[in-house]
Amino acid sequence: MTTSRRKFIKISGLGLGGVFASTSALNLFGNNSPLTEKTVQKITKNLKKTATYCEVCFWKCAAWAHSDEQGNIQKIIGNETDPHCYGRLCPRGTGGVGMYSDEDRLKTPLIRTTIDGEETFREASWDEALDLIASKFKDIKEKHGAESFALLKHGSPGKHLEHLFKAYGSDTIAEPAYAQCRGAREAGFNATFGSWVGSPEPTDIRDTKCLVLIGSHIGENMHNSQVQEMSDAIDNNATIITVDPRLSTAASKSQYWLAIKPATDIALMLAWMHVIIKEDLYDKNYVKRYTTGFDELKEHVQNFTPEWAYGITTIKPEEIIKTAREMAHAAPAVIIHPGRHVSWYGDDTQRARAMAILNGLLGSWGRRGGFYFKEKISVPKYPHPKYPHPKWDWTDVGEKFPLAQMGITTEVIKCAIPSKDNKYPVKAMMVAGTNITKSIPDKKLLEEAIDELEFMVVLDTMPMDVTGYADVVLPECTYLERYDGIRSATNRTPSIAVRIPAVKPKYDSKPGWWVAKQIGERIGLGDFFKYDDYKEVIEWQLEKMGTSLEEMEKIGVKHYPRKSGPMYLVEGEHHEFPTDSGKIELYSKELKNLGFDAMPLYTKHPEPPQGFYRLNYGRSPMHTFSRTANNPNLNALKSENNLWVNPKVARIIGLKTGQSVWLRNQDKITSTFSIKVRVTERIRWDSVYMVHGFGHDNKKLSRAFGKGINDTQMVTKTMVDPIMGGTGMRGNFVEIITEDPHKTEVI
Repeated sequence: MTTSRRKFIKISGLGLGGVFASTSALNLFGNNSPLTEKTVQKITKNLKKTATYCEVCFWKCAAWAHSDEQGNIQKIIGNETDPHCYGRLCPRGTGGVGMYSDEDRLKTPLIRTTIDGEETFREASWDEALDLIASKFKDIKEKHGAESFALLKHGSPGKHLEHLFKAYGSDTIAEPAYAQCRGAREAGFNATFGSWVGSPEPTDIRDTKCLVLIGSHIGENMHNSQVQEMSDAIDNNATIITVDPRLSTAASKSQYWLAIKPATDIALMLAWMHVIIKEDLYDKNYVKRYTTGFDELKEHVQNFTPEWAYGITTIKPEEIIKTAREMAHAAPAVIIHPGRHVSWYGDDTQRARAMAILNGLLGSWGRRGGFYFKEKISVPKYPHPKYPHPKWDWTDVGEKFPLAQMGITTEVIKCAIPSKDNKYPVKAMMVAGTNITKSIPDKKLLEEAIDELEFMVVLDTMPMDVTGYADVVLPECTYLERYDGIRSATNRTPSIAVRIPAVKPKYDSKPGWWVAKQIGERIGLGDFFKYDDYKEVIEWQLEKMGTSLEEMEKIGVKHYPRKSGPMYLVEGEHHEFPTDSGKIELYSKELKNLGFDAMPLYTKHPEPPQGFYRLNYGRSPMHTFSRTANNPNLNALKSENNLWVNPKVARIIGLKTGQSVWLRNQDKITSTFSIKVRVTERIRWDSVYMVHGFGHDNKKLSRAFGKGINDTQMVTKTMVDPIMGGTGMRGNFVEIITEDPHKTEVI
């Protein structure tokens, strides 16, 4: 951004540097680690044990952090009573030690300044940084209204800042995890069952007889308890059907791998519905008692035969028929898994609807081995004044998407770009716990928006790329060094977990709750933060919940009895679903009334031009998005991504495994760095694949810099879901370049 008003600045060496190395691994479907229980007891014998829950990914597994007398974290072990992990942590969880130990961490507040005409960062005290931020909060509110200060957030620090922003008068709040990840899934299942899927998903995998994964990479995106339950299901001879253009880890454990042509999932699911209905394989009693719209659905799928789908998906008719029968024979103990990252092609709500309808036909919702009725316990709200009502909020920003249920990040970003049609101008922004430069597609749009901001603050533990655009950078301490909100998530039975600081914050880093409180007090919102330490909030809440911090320090996780009723439908009893009709809606009047298709339809999507391949991306069990690429523990397990290429393509281009190549997409965007090729039959010939979260260009990420390609850089074309605003990112195509395109000829 050399011509921009706000230059991107690589975080300087102020208080940064150093190297630390360690490893910790997990057999994907097996034990927590090679360490025996006896060995674990030996190395933890003289260590202090502190209750916490993990922040390396969204699963938030409860754990015990073990620290030595010098105040160093030595080991993190899963809490054996926690339903999120059953006592076993994944590589990310055990690698949390590296978040704490990483010497590349942000160490002190930084403020953007200009020296001799050049923009740079300088070290600052917390008082100076917070005073500057507070003055900008006041200035923005006075000039533009509080609503013009936006928050983009993720994870625990985001919740504390959300409280600050709502107290300030702004609900211009969004997070990439909605529109870029799971929002379409929630909208599709909500339109069918009247309920979000939520997290953890209420999938009864341990008792299932048939698990269907459509682009859901369990075991690579971890989902800890689901990985373990899938392992149990495999041991119990459950049928696994994986639909994926790539032989993923899950596909390698499956009886059926359907190597589908990308962007044709809806056609396959419509054909499955056709077979299930035509052959009378659906759960007739369940459909009659609990659903509405079956006759319309039967008519709708009449012509969507396996032969029709074969011409679209490349999956043979006999395979479609055989797998449909496998599901039906296992029903109701069958799960068509809703997946997690489902923002793909712009028709993603309808894709999720197709999954939900299949589960409805097979009678799996509310049945053992299918989906259980989840329950959680509410954490009492710590007393504070009523939030002021903003003049406009995230619902107004996303008003053209009628079923959006959270703020849409890209829509908020667009509001920072001035135009005569912009009714909701964003003038300042705070970013917390999300490296939006690696999660938001269309870098040009993002940079244009950031350049127009009057002020930008970033709170993070690491010098991620997004920090280079900030006016103020605040170093957040890791989850191992702070108190945080009580974890209460939906599951089979309610439970809570606590996060207690195992060690003091390293360097001059601070917890998110402290940052929110300090800013709040400086702008006259002290009544919203009536506590000296967040520990007081937790103590008050736990007392209201019939326990105490003293008890939770000892047990880490507390379980509560179910109060909402049975976990499964009781045969013969009436059940009211939380939809308008009180039934599972196979035909959605709500969608019809909004001008959308009442039932899913297959729409043909663009295909790669000659010489190009569809870019598919996924997760690694060792890493969470781009935030862990520099973690010394996890980087030691996987330091870079590689490019999966089919042997047919490799022969045409002349590629070999280990060869370095570059990518250029359909919009002539060329990758900054190279990536090493992996020639494998495990990917279709029309596609390539890489793991997300690599290709960092900040040299202060000493282990992650320049390793592999940043897939988001290649995503310049998006397909927006018109129903809920999801940002589909799998319609990008790349060509493979074998010579360094950045090499300049020396004369």
